[in-house]
Amino acid sequence: MSTVDITPADAPRQSRPEKPVAVLGGGPAGLTAGYLLAKEGRPVIVFEAEDQVGGIAKTEVRDGYRFDLGGHRFFTKVKEVDDLWHEVMKEEFLKRPRMSRIYWRGKFLDYPLNGQDVIKKLGPVELTRCLLSYMWAAITPKGREDNLEQWVSNRFGKRLYQHFFMSYTEKVWGVPASEVRAEWAAQRIKGLSFFSAAKAAFFGNKGNKIKSLINEFHYPRFGPGQMWETMADEIIANGGEVRMNTPITAIEVKDGNVVALEAGGERIEPSQVISSLPLRATVGMAGAAAPGSVQAAAQGLRYRDFLTVALIIDGDDLFPDNWIYIHEPGVEVGRIQNFRSWSPWMVPDQSKASIGMEYFCFKGDELWESSDEELVELAKREIEKLGLAKASKVERGFVTRVPKAYPMYDADYSDRVDSIKGWLEGISNLQQVGRNGLHRYNNSDHSMLTAMRAVDNIMTGSKHDLWAINAESAYHEEQQEPSQPYKRVPKTQYVDEPLVETKEEAAA
Repeated sequence: MSTVDITPADAPRQSRPEKPVAVLGGGPAGLTAGYLLAKEGRPVIVFEAEDQVGGIAKTEVRDGYRFDLGGHRFFTKVKEVDDLWHEVMKEEFLKRPRMSRIYWRGKFLDYPLNGQDVIKKLGPVELTRCLLSYMWAAITPKGREDNLEQWVSNRFGKRLYQHFFMSYTEKVWGVPASEVRAEWAAQRIKGLSFFSAAKAAFFGNKGNKIKSLINEFHYPRFGPGQMWETMADEIIANGGEVRMNTPITAIEVKDGNVVALEAGGERIEPSQVISSLPLRATVGMAGAAAPGSVQAAAQGLRYRDFLTVALIIDGDDLFPDNWIYIHEPGVEVGRIQNFRSWSPWMVPDQSKASIGMEYFCFKGDELWESSDEELVELAKREIEKLGLAKASKVERGFVTRVPKAYPMYDADYSDRVDSIKGWLEGISNLQQVGRNGLHRYNNSDHSMLTAMRAVDNIMTGSKHDLWAINAESAYHEEQQEPSQPYKRVPKTQYVDEPLVETKEEAAA
């Protein structure tokens, strides 16, 4: 497979008289912009701070084993994004079966929760308890509904809440379920009627009304990183540059334009800038050009982080799913990937299983600050506690931390983003794209679509509003508009950190 060529430090710069378009960040959005611009013959430089492209969608490689950070399915109903994927990957774009379930008390349950399946797997004793709890909730006045715990318990009963809603919610969001808003629960927990599911379990699912998710998706043979590495190679082949290990350290703004960038100790004067950098970083790098109110807004943006512990285990795969959700309160792991189910080429030794134990956390908390050795030991203990594998069968493990994985929605995030947007509107040649660039938790197809529209704006003079682009209106497993789950948003380490991190600080 292809690898990215790093432009030599002594190579001649800017052989063309036209000023280049500077693309900040070599993740899905940034590389999409660079690829499309280079294909059109526009001089372009993609700046990437790390030694690998792909951002949080990159593929880690250790001892020949390939690890996807978070599980990145390639499925979209946005045709131009789908066409671009196939254009880049060609025959390396595999069609893979989709399977993901919930793991609970040693049993695999359908995801999303299928009432009929839940009832069949509860067992007669627990089924009776849940039915009684459900009936009690149905006949009891609803009372207060200020949080997820109250909202779910009022509709499904306390026992079902404790089994299937509490543990995973608390792992994902990092707060007790009593601190998650009821409105957020109402938006996402739909269509599960325990009574009608019970009827279906005993009398059949007439008309097959239970909804299912997509049952297959595309995936690069060697993981999502192969997509981004191929794009980077194509940028270079078409005359563009991809500068690795070259973080942007300053953005010089004068008279409503970005006139220069500081990158890798060099001053570059771009014609246009497409940035997938986190909003807070863009503001910070602009320095005094951003008003104090805008800097304060950027300082308040929060993120949820996560880390993956990849384990190589002697023996067969632990489960056939691409990934499973862990609804067990006794362990900290939230999701487990099975990398061979994504693509057999992710695992070089067919006698080994390769899995990714995913832990949701906040940068600076106990999990995040644990050493790699401690995290591998934790993952080994938990895989045995879950009954999926013996810890003694684990041959080795690798840890990857993913900062700023999930932009957080809180009560004030919209006002903060609006403040930054207002300032950015006054900079005519700067466009923000991508997940962190727009501070929106969206999939790769959305990130790429924002980059496509940004390129349209440059090449054709279009006036696409990148903030209004919503790939979810074309596809999502269910409609998900940005909404904030927190009653009281937890403080994160980012609000105390400088807006611009050095490379060493970012890696710490």
